[in-house]
Parts: sequence; C-alpha cells; structure tokens
Amino acid sequence: MISGELKAALEAEFQAAVTADQPVFGGDINQAARVSLADGRAIFVKWNRSAGSDFFAAEAHGLRTLAAAGAVRVPEVYAVGKHPPFLAMEWIDTERGYASDDFAEALGRQMALLHRATAGQHGLDADNYIGSLPQSNTPSASWVAFFRDRRIGAQMDIARQRGRLPKEREALLTRLQSWLDVFLDDQGIRPSLLHGDLWSGNYMIARDGQPVVIDPAAYYGHREVDLAMTELFGGFPPRFYAAYNEVYPLKGYEQRRELYQLYPLLVHMNLFGGGYAARVDAIARHYGG
Repeated sequence: MISGELKAALEAEFQAAVTADQPVFGGDINQAARVSLADGRAIFVKWNRSAGSDFFAAEAHGLRTLAAAGAVRVPEVYAVGKHPPFLAMEWIDTERGYASDDFAEALGRQMALLHRATAGQHGLDADNYIGSLPQSNTPSASWVAFFRDRRIGAQMDIARQRGRLPKEREALLTRLQSWLDVFLDDQGIRPSLLHGDLWSGNYMIARDGQPVVIDPAAYYGHREVDLAMTELFGGFPPRFYAAYNEVYPLKGYEQRRELYQLYPLLVHMNLFGGGYAARVDAIARHYGG
C-alpha cells in the first residue's frame, strides 16, 4: 500500500482521488505500484523515501531524452515529486512470456536507430544515476577521457570509499586506464544516444507486441556500451543482434565487448560486492597487460 503522504501528493498532482493501488515487483532499489484514479486513469508510480532530491528527476530527464529521439518507445513521464520523492509515469499493459523473433528484431532495429541519434560531445547536459550510484555526465570531446574518468575512474573512487579497491585491483585498473587509447579509436567514435543500462530487465513487451525500454541511465557515448551490456547477464535473443547489424553494422565490437562490460561490473561490485570483483580483475588484467 502506498503511504498516506504519497497518496495525498498524487491526488494533488493529478487532481483526482486515488481509488486503488497494487504493488508492482521487480526492482531492488525502489518501491512501485499501479495506481488507479477516480477519473479512470491508471498510472505507474515508483518511490523511494531515501532517494536524493534529483534522483527521479534524473530518470525523468533520461526518459524524455530517449523519447525525443523517436526511435524506441519509453513510458511517458507524468510527474516528478519531491515530498516524498516519486516518479509517476504511463502505465503500460504488457504481454507475459518470452520475446518472440519479431519482438527481438523490432528492438534491435529500434536500438540501432536510437544510436543514430548523435551529439557533439560524449556525456549529457545533466548527471544521473546507474542503479543507485551517481553517474557523472560532464561532456567531453574525447571518448577515451570520458570513459577513463567519468566511468572507470568514478567507480574506482566509489570502490575506494567502500573498501573494495585493494592495492592489486587499483594497480590493474590504473594500468588499464593508461592503455585505453590502444583499444579505442578516439577520433572514430561518434557520441551516440545510449540507454545506458540495457539489460533484459529493462525492456518490456507491450500488449501490441512492441518493445518498451525503461530505467535508463542515458547519455551520449560509444554505442558498443549498450551492446556489451545486453550480453552481460544472459544476452538478448539472436535476432536482436542480427537486426541491429542490418541497420547499423558493428565492426570489431567483439574485441571491445568485455572492456565495456567492465563499467557495469564495477557498478555491481560497488553495489553488491561478492563474485563481481573476480570478473573485474580478470577484465582489467586482460586489457591492462
């Protein structure tokens, strides 16, 4: 059940009484519910009493940035609240079951089109979050510098603060940072619009069978970052990759896949610890020499 404080905030925002709410499960950071209003509308609401004042505003900005590209559907943002912190969005009826080949093909094509949306620099006009961790998006003309400092370096700082960066791991990651320009063609990498956290838990199959992506950590960067993330936790259906390559062919991606998986692995190591650290070390050792 939503709290009385949240109920009052929603009724003030939507100018309609809340008649029912049903918990929605699936995330491990926020609470969520399907909320019914007296005027017949159904909305999706997520909230987190411990979230910072900009937490849901950052997600809303990411959703609107993706929506503006017109490539892939995202839920429409209705409202962002601060007291208590919440995000209210379009409720999307979904189909149960696994992604079909048609769905995978549509998602692959749509993500390729999203990556065709480009900017002058890597980054974004606002910082946001990856999971519950802060993600700096200060723009940079150099992808190598951005990935080194805003992604690997930033997670190293968090790991150091949380006691998850012993000297050997720090040495491995520092050496990898110094080798990035060997693996990454700084001049040839276009700043593509990225979802930023593209794993199978962050897409839905709408009732009409079309893809909907959710929970972005959006910014402009190397498009291979999104592809690498899709392969980190089980992978997407094969037709997704075939369709993507039909629209926007990849070249040499396999050589950099694990390098780009390092960032989400560092995020998971910092959030959850455990076995992610061994994978971080192995990738750093492979690319750092």
